[in-house]
Amino acid sequence: MITMNNYKLLTPGPLTTTNSVKEEMLVDRCTWDNDYKSITQKIRAKLLQLAGVDQEKYTTVLMQGSGSFAVEAVMNSTISNRDKVLIVTNGAYGERIVKMAKYIGLAFREYSVPYNEYPKEYEIREILKEDSDITHIVMVHCETTTGILNPIDMIAKLSKEFETTLIIDAMSSFGGMEINVSELGIDYLISSANKCIQGVPGFAFVIARLEKLIACKGNSRSLSFDLYDQWQEMDKDGKWRFTSPTHVVAAFSKALDELDEEGGIPARFARYQENNQRLRERLKKVGFQAYISDEKQSPIITTFLFPNKHFNFEHFYTFVKERGYVLYPGKLTDENTFRIGNIGEIYKDDIEDLCNIIEAYMGVNK
Repeated sequence: MITMNNYKLLTPGPLTTTNSVKEEMLVDRCTWDNDYKSITQKIRAKLLQLAGVDQEKYTTVLMQGSGSFAVEAVMNSTISNRDKVLIVTNGAYGERIVKMAKYIGLAFREYSVPYNEYPKEYEIREILKEDSDITHIVMVHCETTTGILNPIDMIAKLSKEFETTLIIDAMSSFGGMEINVSELGIDYLISSANKCIQGVPGFAFVIARLEKLIACKGNSRSLSFDLYDQWQEMDKDGKWRFTSPTHVVAAFSKALDELDEEGGIPARFARYQENNQRLRERLKKVGFQAYISDEKQSPIITTFLFPNKHFNFEHFYTFVKERGYVLYPGKLTDENTFRIGNIGEIYKDDIEDLCNIIEAYMGVNK
């Protein structure tokens, strides 16, 4: 029997981390201390490097809380009462942004397509032509609901064409695949500590075009979610406005070092992609059809349809967990699905082991 401390997480975050990342959290640190503030500044600079941006034109803001906290901070701070945002959705996390817009009281328009489809360029172009009030566009890059990888090049091209501010939720993709923020013209990219950089939960970050961020002064309707104010304080010497998750920050700094040691984003992407491809290939042979087609599939997480009407996910989940791996329930309402992530400290041997377990389950429970 696998104990709670030994199983591996096949989820899109929190995820399985290295022992060395965990060990960084064994030391207590003071938020005012210069050693700790230097860790914050190191992280901010490294994230800009990973994003491929000019450090004179972009900056990084770290925000306490989960990825959704940072998304809401961006929506709250960067979109004024004079603006209107187009929210592109094909999953639960895009729909969560719509919910945020409603709570904040933003003027917005939602463009929605089915969860297994790409947003259509010509339809978005028509919306932007007919609605000249739209000043911002926001889209989720890798929609964790399904694992679909949305066309970031297309949305970036339209944003440039119609001169809108572009906000990308790259929660489940940044650090695991190349995203040239500057070349794409992304104004705000949002991600989280516990995703592809393989840290632990506790803070998220925003890579922001500096001139756009500065222009946001006074927009915020919230003190805690004021992105501009957070940046202004942090940019002085690395001090957070309010109490920061010190243990998590130190762990993330170590995770960044380990990303470099692995070979950077290209090497991590190659590992994730190999994991994902092998997973899809082997499970297909025992009756698990992927919800997203190959050409739309991200290397991050895969949604699988139940193999038959007798399949019991809770029984299956327990069987797999007892043998060392934790899976992820589905988020779809119209299809019976579950999800398997392959990011984190997960390698080919783990995927092969998991597939052996699932094949054994299917052999016993035909």
